[in-house]
Amino acid sequence: MPVARRTDAVLFLIALVWGSSYLAAKTATGTLPVTAVLFARYAISALACGALVAFRSRTRGGWTRAEVRAGSLLGVTQAAVLALETYGVAHTSAANAGLIISLTIVLTPLLDRTAGSRRLPGTFFLAAGVCVLAVGLLTAGTGLHALRLGDALMLAAAVVRAGHVALVGRVTARRPMDPLHLTTAQTVVGSALFLAPALTHGPDLVHSGAATWSQLIYLALFCSVFAFLAQTWAVQRTSASRASLLLGTEPVWAVAIGVSLGGERLTVWATLGAVLMIAGTYWGQAIERTHRTTAATTAARVEDRTRPTATPTAV
Repeated sequence: MPVARRTDAVLFLIALVWGSSYLAAKTATGTLPVTAVLFARYAISALACGALVAFRSRTRGGWTRAEVRAGSLLGVTQAAVLALETYGVAHTSAANAGLIISLTIVLTPLLDRTAGSRRLPGTFFLAAGVCVLAVGLLTAGTGLHALRLGDALMLAAAVVRAGHVALVGRVTARRPMDPLHLTTAQTVVGSALFLAPALTHGPDLVHSGAATWSQLIYLALFCSVFAFLAQTWAVQRTSASRASLLLGTEPVWAVAIGVSLGGERLTVWATLGAVLMIAGTYWGQAIERTHRTTAATTAARVEDRTRPTATPTAV
């Protein structure tokens, strides 16, 4: 399988896993405080990553300072994303959470400097406007009202996640970095950040049932370790914008899983919002991809025209 197709397939699988994470997180926060869920998710992830690093230590080189610095920085931004997402999904539906977070798709190109020209066509902003209208319909429910806490937190999470994805592309573009080292650093930083807030809920965490622990393990091993590793690996092989755009099926999975497994229901307005959100993000994806391809082709032609012609060497 070509590298491009393999990268796209990995990003699609991440979307499926993350789409299912909202219902898992909502269910877990129904029995445990949010800080306990976040700490458990990070701590289990850190232990798994540490085991993988130890297993590979004989065949791979050690850590570099760049990996430690980048991983620590990304750990802070990733922790901010997960905190906003987890608090948000605790106060809204899993379907709404997955749909609103997909705003990342149209926000990332606005923050990503690695995609070439930052001047996006006007139609891209029209697609972004469709997504904003979709958010309004999703949060309206059965009528217009003030933005609910959970939906507002998910909006904030979308903005921070877009910045995080762009930052991943920026810091890994400077030099090759080991995705496992970056992911391990992120999980260790996240564990440290949520340790103190979760200490008071230690007994609740220890005495949680098997169902809750299975959700925590799923969130840690699949939605964190696998997804973080795969995302870092994929972003190093494509642009940050394309990585975010190819995760566009995440809201589809979030809605499908929330409705089929979580028993959630969408009102007529919310259903219309869901359709507009998916349509707007895919439209934005197509516009950005065309714009990026055209910009790359134009830059290559300019480079060819300005390249000096070789002068024949006298014999």
